[in-house]
Amino acid sequence: MMDPQPDLTSAFGALPAVMQASIVAAWSEDVGTGDVTSDACVPSDALEAAGFLMKGEGVLAGLAVAEAVFDYGAPEVRFEKLSADGERVKAGDVVARVEGAARQILTAERLALNYMQRMSGIATGTRRVVDLLAGTQTRVLDTRKTTPGIRAFEKAAVLMGGGVNHRMGLYDQILIKDNHVDYAGSMTAAVEGARKYLASVSRAVPIVVEVRDLDEVEQALAVGGVDRLLLDNFSPALAAQAVSLVGGRVPTEASGGLTPDNVRAYGDAGVDFVSLGWLTHSPLPLDISLKSAEALKSMGHG
Repeated sequence: MMDPQPDLTSAFGALPAVMQASIVAAWSEDVGTGDVTSDACVPSDALEAAGFLMKGEGVLAGLAVAEAVFDYGAPEVRFEKLSADGERVKAGDVVARVEGAARQILTAERLALNYMQRMSGIATGTRRVVDLLAGTQTRVLDTRKTTPGIRAFEKAAVLMGGGVNHRMGLYDQILIKDNHVDYAGSMTAAVEGARKYLASVSRAVPIVVEVRDLDEVEQALAVGGVDRLLLDNFSPALAAQAVSLVGGRVPTEASGGLTPDNVRAYGDAGVDFVSLGWLTHSPLPLDISLKSAEALKSMGHG
């Protein structure tokens, strides 16, 4: 049985293996047999410096990943962080500097920026939702609606924005959804089957049950052994009824159609969690550029 992914809250003392493998693959995709433009235009012995310049305001994420890109493909370049992942930044901030082989700086530039911009956009969107829920007990979860191949980066960005990771994949949580219930024959059969399965394979992972109405809330509670109830496509008013019915016996999660426009209503309904696919499939990347030291100096950055 596959073990869960490494804990993404480790602040990347060393990147998890899944991230390292992605960087290797992405480097191969982008660089291929070599950066012909830099090799053609820039002297092989040229040494330069540059800085990562924020062109928008938000939450920074992906600095450690950018550093790993340079460590892998540009070993003759020194990477210096001037900010930290999870930090609020504004347009005009220089969040990192690189210095060393000019060709390598240019070759690694786009891949490092792609990770940083995508992750910073997700972290910024997550922080927006977290802020909208201020004053409630509700925490923000992501979903599996992620970009294939870079889920670990996107979920790390959610953490940096103040959110909480849902399951990483199909292997680290039992999430009984409507189709599982229908195919199993009943709520009772699905939940009891999950409990028997975990006992048979000596695993201990959470059992989360998606419920479609208040009747299914009562069914799931009656079976027992459920770690969380996912209220699927409940209105805020119906979610409040479900929270009252559950009475704190298990945590509740609202999911389905949640966006920044309606999430506060679910927090006010008293759910423990909200899960939003919006966090990873909708936020725009945060604009960041790599500028030469000469260009930065002309902008007033020493």
